[in-house]
Amino acid sequence: MIVCYIKICRFVPEYKLYLLIQNIMPKDFSDILVIGVSSRALFNLEEENKIFNEEGICAYRKYQQEHEEDSLEPGTAFYLVQSLLHLNSNSNKRIVEVIVMSRNSPETGVRIMNSIRTHNLDITRIALSGGEPLFPFIDAFGIDLFLSKDSKDVQAVIDSKSCAAAYIYSPPTEFKPSDNRVKIAFDADAVLFSEESEVRYQKEGIDAFHKYESEHEDEPLGEGPFAKLLIKLSKIQEQLPTTIELSPLRIAIVTARNAPSHMRVIKTLRKWGVYVDEAYFLGGISKDKVLKAFGAHIFFDDQEPHLRKSSQVVPSGKVPYAFDSTLKNLYIKNIENNRN
Repeated sequence: MIVCYIKICRFVPEYKLYLLIQNIMPKDFSDILVIGVSSRALFNLEEENKIFNEEGICAYRKYQQEHEEDSLEPGTAFYLVQSLLHLNSNSNKRIVEVIVMSRNSPETGVRIMNSIRTHNLDITRIALSGGEPLFPFIDAFGIDLFLSKDSKDVQAVIDSKSCAAAYIYSPPTEFKPSDNRVKIAFDADAVLFSEESEVRYQKEGIDAFHKYESEHEDEPLGEGPFAKLLIKLSKIQEQLPTTIELSPLRIAIVTARNAPSHMRVIKTLRKWGVYVDEAYFLGGISKDKVLKAFGAHIFFDDQEPHLRKSSQVVPSGKVPYAFDSTLKNLYIKNIENNRN
């Protein structure tokens, strides 16, 4: 870097030199929300993926080259990404960075890059791994949230505990954002919070669960796989020029919890220093209608029954259990018992 400075300082005015060095220096994403999104989560590549699976890499490469100028349609995560990037225009500095992560090669990835440009997405970074798994690159890019339609990559990220990650469902047929605000909804237990309370509910029943939660409402819940993401989203809210109550980034918790177990959730968020705009304690009421009314750009949950319904009305992502999850082992055991 010193050599570069000596060579260019003779020719670059001092006031421009700082900007030039800023562009040369490695980027620090510690105060920026970094989203890693696979190309299939960002764009609708299902037909192309079918060609790859049924006809092989050669047919896929040929198809992509022949359709390089055909723009891809939005995928499940498209409107979330578009709206998050729009937050940069509301801030006095860049607060969101999106990195497209794809198993395409540079050759077959041209169509993806063309589609990013056509849709006017402010994305400048892309990782094309040429068929290699994507999860080893999560730390290299400083990813806070990884969204993919490859369950193996998502599971590997969750197991590594390096960042939040979700398997993306197919997009709802009629979803369109109601405005430019970003709306993100989370389930509570085993997503934002640890699975401890859900395990107690599964083992001991609802009465024991409510009793324990009421008696321990002043004791913060443990962090779940999406806790650090929630905390970072809250910090991003604080960097926007409006008051936090009027932030264009809105966060909601949509959970099956209800009174009296709801107070522990609220008090935990306070101790984490997190502001949540909306919370819905449903006590068994179906989540899909609430999520549709909220207008979530994405909803994260760990349970298939909730996601089957929610994915019909809003973009949805499944948060898998880690390999060492007690809850995962409980569900496997229940399935085996039911079969027997």
